[in-house]
Amino acid sequence: MLNHIIDLEELSFSDLQEIVRLADKIMKNPKEYSEACRGRILATLFYEPSTRTQMSFQTAMLRLGGQTIGFDNPMNSSVAKGETIKDTIKIVSGYADIIAMRHPSEGSAKAASLYSSVPIINGGDGGHLHPTQTLTDVVTLHHEKGRLNHLNIGLCGDLKNGRTVHSLIKTMSHFEGNKFILISTKELGIPQYIKDVMNRSCCEYIEVKSLAEAMPMLDVLYMTRIQRERFPSEEEYIAQQGVFVLDKEKLSLGKKDLKILHPLPRVDEITNEVDNDPRAVYFKQAVYGMYARMALILLTLQDAKYTYYTGKTIIDNTGCTNSRCITHTETYLPRKFKAHGDLLECEYCDARKLGQ
Repeated sequence: MLNHIIDLEELSFSDLQEIVRLADKIMKNPKEYSEACRGRILATLFYEPSTRTQMSFQTAMLRLGGQTIGFDNPMNSSVAKGETIKDTIKIVSGYADIIAMRHPSEGSAKAASLYSSVPIINGGDGGHLHPTQTLTDVVTLHHEKGRLNHLNIGLCGDLKNGRTVHSLIKTMSHFEGNKFILISTKELGIPQYIKDVMNRSCCEYIEVKSLAEAMPMLDVLYMTRIQRERFPSEEEYIAQQGVFVLDKEKLSLGKKDLKILHPLPRVDEITNEVDNDPRAVYFKQAVYGMYARMALILLTLQDAKYTYYTGKTIIDNTGCTNSRCITHTETYLPRKFKAHGDLLECEYCDARKLGQ
């Protein structure tokens, strides 16, 4: 089985700890790993714009002694001619040893993994998941807070479409004593399937509408931008823009050892005056991400123990109810669902519906 990294939920707790430990070793002695991937090729297939994720993957591979190929604009590839994900992946996996992929449709990374002869790493699939950003966040917290448990973690902004938020909650809910303070408008609240994750983990969480109200409680504040590209209209985006802004006044309400993270890019949700506060670690976070991806690439290439969900799979041709699911555009994909009692969960995007 290939060691695809689609969702961190499918890695064991010990696997996650191994990635954090290796990232720490590389950070302390990068020269020791400078030839670790000599002769290997990473393909970065980015169907959506990216600065940090794409360049972080490319830099990680180059620092490991490997090489990179790929595209950062699908209109400069055969995708512009109508090529499917299936065909693109079958071709590129013949050229590269590992593929990092970002795509606007939810479940796209899982779809790609069905047709790849090399490991696929999910670099973000729509508003669904972003596992390598979560690895970045975990490595950052490990270094900046010194622990991954018993933290009050505030998540602020677009919690509905924020794939980084979804991945972080799913991972950090497994660590003992973590509590989530969810700060958003009603329209941008956390999806039910993420609440289900927290409930299954018996993880405490509260929902609030005021950043100032939440600040004194927090050990970690995870700010996110309002994602313009996920809104169906400009009017709906403007209605949510600028609702939550971290400025010097609100920051004064926070703990002295608070750590402020942000997956970036930011728009207007953190003012520039906050950058000089030692509690703001979001630029350091981006550098931690390079080391996290170096560790992930190394372990993915050397390890082949990963397997997918092995429970009951149901083929339901009525399809997924999530309009943003990859199955609506890549129509050749089998409509696969996991059974959860009376509910069926899409294997690609995790959307749920009642069984027939």
